[in-house]
Amino acid sequence: MSETTAPSTESKAAKRAARATANGVDTIPPLARLFPLGLQHVLALYAGAVAVPLIVGGALDYSAADLAFLISADLFIAGIATIVQSVGFWRFGVRLPLMQGVTFAAVGPMIAIGLEHGITTIFGSVIACGLFMILIAPFFAQLLRFFPPIVTGTVILIIGLSLMRVAAGWIMTGSTAEEPGAPPINVAFAFGTLLLIVLIERFAPAPLARVSVLLGLVVGTLAALFVPGMVDWSNVGEAGWFAIVTPFHFGLPTFELASIVSMIIVGIVIMTETTGDMIAVGEIVDKPVTRRQLADGLRADGLGTVLGGIFNTFPYTAFAQNVGLVSLTGVRSRYVATMAGLILVVLGVIPKVSAIVEGVPRAVLGGAGIALFGMVAASGIRTLTKVKFNNRNVLIVAISVGVALLPTVTPTIYEQFPSWFQLIFDSGISAGAIIAILLNLLLNSTDLRKSAEGDPVLSPHDAVRGPAAAALAHPEAQGTGLIPTTVLEAEKEKPPTDPA
Repeated sequence: MSETTAPSTESKAAKRAARATANGVDTIPPLARLFPLGLQHVLALYAGAVAVPLIVGGALDYSAADLAFLISADLFIAGIATIVQSVGFWRFGVRLPLMQGVTFAAVGPMIAIGLEHGITTIFGSVIACGLFMILIAPFFAQLLRFFPPIVTGTVILIIGLSLMRVAAGWIMTGSTAEEPGAPPINVAFAFGTLLLIVLIERFAPAPLARVSVLLGLVVGTLAALFVPGMVDWSNVGEAGWFAIVTPFHFGLPTFELASIVSMIIVGIVIMTETTGDMIAVGEIVDKPVTRRQLADGLRADGLGTVLGGIFNTFPYTAFAQNVGLVSLTGVRSRYVATMAGLILVVLGVIPKVSAIVEGVPRAVLGGAGIALFGMVAASGIRTLTKVKFNNRNVLIVAISVGVALLPTVTPTIYEQFPSWFQLIFDSGISAGAIIAILLNLLLNSTDLRKSAEGDPVLSPHDAVRGPAAAALAHPEAQGTGLIPTTVLEAEKEKPPTDPA
């Protein structure tokens, strides 16, 4: 029995290796091509990667030196997390061209936690969230039915809408009680930056259009140099050329139950987003993702998040814009992402780079933030286009968004409630996620289960059609993978079978 099993196993492994070589995922391009391709991924990710530490550090009123350190730590761990995800070791890493960066989903809860308990509690909840993600990774595929696109799309939409307050706050920098409105010069630079991003997207060559937000920040900052007092690079001279990112720089982490619960909700959202990105990349590079690979990739997300809490940064997830870059360029090698990770690690240990980024005028950041956060909201709308809308699903989105935006439009609405309640519901994102999950289970349960009984594509809890609803089996994955969209479409086009 063993003599026949071994050759069969070797044959399957050889076939998988041959397919990986054929589709280019496991090939290593020459260094002359590898470095610029990796740098392109870094440029596509950079603006989003540095935005989160700037938002959180700014909200907690951190000094320029501390903000620079947060940025360095963010880049350093983003590089390590990307290397783990693309190269893989043991049961960590999906081994596909995925880039890792700090998620925007955690911004609201982290600011609420930081203002209430301090930044060490943020790091404690991040570590706990990462450990939770590692532990449940193998079981998460079974939980996907509770996170169909109607839930994930609504949550992503809420994230983008909630963060608009941050962009507005950047533009308002310099306002006073006597003059409460935004300074006109700030508004001019914000909308000038936004206009520049639009023009780059419209008229620039494709390689430049892919980094339009970053170019808008660079050109906006250079223009602000001609306005006295707008750009503050006084700390660049003091920053060193090389520094080690030290763990627990701000003190040992502290653990607070309500903060951990709030961050675990974010962790579930992160895992849902990463699942979608891994499925998408697998389809793009012609290497279908199996459930085992999915679990490995989610463990890598959790490991990156644990390292984030240890090294003074935040939760990590796959960056969707880099998934789009893989599709646009047609470069499938996972080692391009590995090179990008190495570049991020190097940037993370050069404090001068972080000091330069910290000096970007807040008004310029506000203009880029409108585009960046708007893109996040638009990504949620794009996910919601997979939803088969009826009155109930409209109600799910409407109520979830409405409840989530209450603390955004009226920040003091929950001030008379206990601290644990405020930590979960003040961010809006956590509140919206909870409401969306519960309403989806309530409104899309019995009736939908009956209507979907004969449809293998739809989960009984889903009101959607799309890849995320198809957690069945790819033929090559022997019952452990996911069906590509093309397979689903082919099934739909088959003529009905004659019952006779």
